[in-house]
Amino acid sequence: MKIIMTFIWSFLLVSLLNYVVGSIANVPFNFQAGAIISLGLSVLILVMGQIIPEGTVADH
Repeated sequence: MKIIMTFIWSFLLVSLLNYVVGSIANVPFNFQAGAIISLGLSVLILVMGQIIPEGTVADH
């Protein structure tokens, strides 16, 4: 479920960013480029989540 939600959120955010930046730069919206970049971003986020160790929580 974590993988699916990571992909959905990255897809939505990258598509939004792609649309806004394209509108400002006056270039046409490219759906395929946004989908490919969101896949790469999802993989990067999931790999970073596995690499970063979970620290112990201090009990105060």
